[in-house]
Amino acid sequence: MQHYSEYYCGRTILITGGAGAIGSNLAASMADIKDSQIIIVDDLSSAARWNIPQKKNVRFIYGSVTDDSLLKHVYSFKPTLVYHLAALFANQNSIDHPENDLMVNGMGTLKVLQYSNLTGVEKVIYASSGCSVYGKSPLPLIENFTSLDLDTPYQITKMLGETYCNYFKNYYGLKTVRCRFFNSFGPGEIPGAYRNVIPNFVYWSLKGQPLPIMGTGEETRDWTYVGDIVDGLLRAGALDSAVGEAMNLASGTEHKVIDVANWINELTGNRSGIVYTPRRKWDTKSRLLASIDKAKQIIGYEPKTDFRQGLKNTVQWFRENWNRIEASASF
Repeated sequence: MQHYSEYYCGRTILITGGAGAIGSNLAASMADIKDSQIIIVDDLSSAARWNIPQKKNVRFIYGSVTDDSLLKHVYSFKPTLVYHLAALFANQNSIDHPENDLMVNGMGTLKVLQYSNLTGVEKVIYASSGCSVYGKSPLPLIENFTSLDLDTPYQITKMLGETYCNYFKNYYGLKTVRCRFFNSFGPGEIPGAYRNVIPNFVYWSLKGQPLPIMGTGEETRDWTYVGDIVDGLLRAGALDSAVGEAMNLASGTEHKVIDVANWINELTGNRSGIVYTPRRKWDTKSRLLASIDKAKQIIGYEPKTDFRQGLKNTVQWFRENWNRIEASASF
């Protein structure tokens, strides 16, 4: 972080979806930079206001990226850099609500790019999903091998957002960067019916409930600690070498779901074990593993957080914020 603070010094930075786990951690890192001004836009559909950093240079504006009136107000503050993290998250949610998924992830992204272009924003960093845009490509997943054979509306609209980024770069010259996240986890993510498996596992484990595994448990994922993703985002925003590129922000390692469940039960002292449930129809990938060679080469990205230490940090955050998390969890 210290290597890039000079770039962000004195800048006004807009973070859409800034109340979520990645956005709030990104905002907290940027808020410590001298003379920086952070604007967070979030409709709190999958986050909570208490998760937003309470600092004088962090301004929170409630609302959706599909709202033109709100965006006109937000862009009146003249942000020089935009991190577009807002999305209707994620696969099952998009299957249950495909129209909302298209509006938020498609139209919302288009509007953010339009307003960024019209107001002279220097750069837009777009949060894409490596778990989405590759389809059934061979492992490890490499940036050039995307697919149109996708399984959910969320995957489709994440790819749509990337193509809009390319269009605005190629036609208008707007500098865009596409960062593909892989199974982010860590402090800041509130559990819920449409949330990721790790915060839900921690929540149920702390409540002494068995952890539900959808499938055999032998499935693997490339889980990436939120602090490492934030480091990648800071690098992607500061370095012009990232402009026009798509890069995986992942750990470059894979872990079995059954192992993760057992480790979380061990960390929390939960003796209720696990239960098995059928895999969801759209969940067709038995393994996920990303190549991070391109991000290493272009922006010097190198994840540093040990996976089990990341789990410990997450459990600690849950314990410290338990009353608020329990009140905000949406199941």
